[in-house]
Amino acid sequence: MLSKELHHAIEIAREASAVLLDIYATDFAVDFKGSGQSDPVTEADRRANALIVARLREAFPDDGIIAEESQHKASVFEKRRIWYVDPLDGTKEFVAKNGEFSVMIGLAVDGRAQLGAVLQPSDGTLYAGELGAGAFVERGGKRTPLAVSSHRETDKLGLIVSRSHRPAATDELMRRLGIAREVSSGSVGLKVGQIALQNADLYVHMSDKSSAWDTCAPEAVLIAAGGRFTDLAGEPIAYGVSDVRTRRGILACNAAAFSAVLPVVRELAERQGLVRP
Repeated sequence: MLSKELHHAIEIAREASAVLLDIYATDFAVDFKGSGQSDPVTEADRRANALIVARLREAFPDDGIIAEESQHKASVFEKRRIWYVDPLDGTKEFVAKNGEFSVMIGLAVDGRAQLGAVLQPSDGTLYAGELGAGAFVERGGKRTPLAVSSHRETDKLGLIVSRSHRPAATDELMRRLGIAREVSSGSVGLKVGQIALQNADLYVHMSDKSSAWDTCAPEAVLIAAGGRFTDLAGEPIAYGVSDVRTRRGILACNAAAFSAVLPVVRELAERQGLVRP
């Protein structure tokens, strides 16, 4: 059981949330990173990152930590337990000031996501889960258990898509599966939260641009809520490996429809070169 670890992750996420909100209320500057200088980054990302890393090191000095805004040594991958931290998931949403960003802290043990905390600072909504112990949402001080929907027919599914960008494959995916209902959201963690709340049933990230800190916490929450979280080939996402990119995309789904959704998603991913035939 990892109840102590989950408690710490939640409390640290709350501390980081306060840092984010302090900066969110100001006229903050926006820088850019990445090879194309297209990924925004702010002082909020950096300060929340530093706080989370420091708190995790204090609480769990023997664990490894991989955080988006930190450098890490190769030796971190020798650890059985590795924390994956996205201090501000949805920086574009933070910059747009639409509230749809989150703090995400996840723990992987022996290469698999085991627990996660996803906190939306703008309204205080917390999604948390631990494999084997279940998942819950906390709003207004009240905790409610989470469980994904049991929708099996693909034409009954709700697809959750990114608010800031809409991949070209989305329309074809909806047509092939017969999906008519589309929901928009920002952060990956908040998308998964909507699936766990049964406000949506499916999320497909048809890209190789995400990383392990984008997936560890949301994966743990969704699986703890009874859902499925894999790459676009239907394989588990591996943690504790030196390549932190999730190069074969993300498929998050309720368990009932997963087997019907996967062949369509995989075929589209093969066409885009994300998955080998």
